[in-house]
Amino acid sequence: MTGPVPRPVQLRPGLRVLPRAADEVQVGTDPRWAVRLVGLSAAEMRLWTAVDGATDLTSLPALARTAGADPAAVAATVDDLRHAGLTRARPDATGAVHGPAAADAAAWTLLRPDGAGPEVVTGRAGAVVGVVGLGPTGLGVARHLAAAGVGTLLLDDEAPVRSPDVVAGGHRWADVGTPRVVAATRALREAAPGTRVTTDGEPDLVVVVEQQAADPLRTVRLLGEQVTHLSVVLRLADASVGPLVRPGTDPCLRCLDLHRSDADPGWPAVLGAVTTGARDAGEVGVLAGACAALAAAHVLAFLAGTAPALRGTTVEISLPDLRHRERRWSAHPACGCLAPPVAPVSRAVAPPGT
Repeated sequence: MTGPVPRPVQLRPGLRVLPRAADEVQVGTDPRWAVRLVGLSAAEMRLWTAVDGATDLTSLPALARTAGADPAAVAATVDDLRHAGLTRARPDATGAVHGPAAADAAAWTLLRPDGAGPEVVTGRAGAVVGVVGLGPTGLGVARHLAAAGVGTLLLDDEAPVRSPDVVAGGHRWADVGTPRVVAATRALREAAPGTRVTTDGEPDLVVVVEQQAADPLRTVRLLGEQVTHLSVVLRLADASVGPLVRPGTDPCLRCLDLHRSDADPGWPAVLGAVTTGARDAGEVGVLAGACAALAAAHVLAFLAGTAPALRGTTVEISLPDLRHRERRWSAHPACGCLAPPVAPVSRAVAPPGT
């Protein structure tokens, strides 16, 4: 009586076996997971350098005997690759991801310990993400998310498209004068017909793109409505992406303003001035593109269930060369966003004579 036939095992997508020396090969090139196979015989070298993404690794020990290699040694190497997380069972063809997100699925197959890259991408179809502010940066965020397979995008920006919005990846000249939300909806429906684009719904996360500074009133509203949000603040020659705020869990944008006020007592007055005056300046194309890609990447990582790297963190990107630096922010003790105020306890007053 024969046992069950083992399911074919392959290298994870994108991994190649590359010769390094007469007796050595390297699997993969990313330092996070690349490994070297050393001390290989000539027959093993021929066997391993012929492996590609479609090769069933469980068949290699049998092939080794024909090739003149030691089947036990080849089987042990296959087992080593499995323990290193570089293999996966051959996926069911019905779960394959096609189109623009196919490479994304392959990347997540390497990033996830369980190799569930296609499941990460297909799971985005049920996600709802809001984008507030649809200049070049906000539209870029929305484009990335739509191409990545996010199922529903909620858009918010009634300001008209202006000539400074016509940058690479931004709006078209023909859209100048049209409300940004209308122009963005058209662009997204053309680029990703499978994405639902609307202005109403309950988001899993909202990306808020603002000029000069984050609006404190919007911050309070998002916290009060318990909406997870990612801040993007644009200035003329630099920008800030983050923090990502899960209300009640992470330091909020008000915490950042309180820290700034501690360092600069004049900040509250400046903040009030920049958030009440006209703030719709143009966006430098390369800076908008960098911010859009970074923000979208963190949204997709959040949807995949990874720990938010921008929790209490901002990434500041500056022109002319897009250098960036990270800044860490703690919850401010005067904010209370992580420790809601406790209702005062009423003190009963005993009647006289008791």
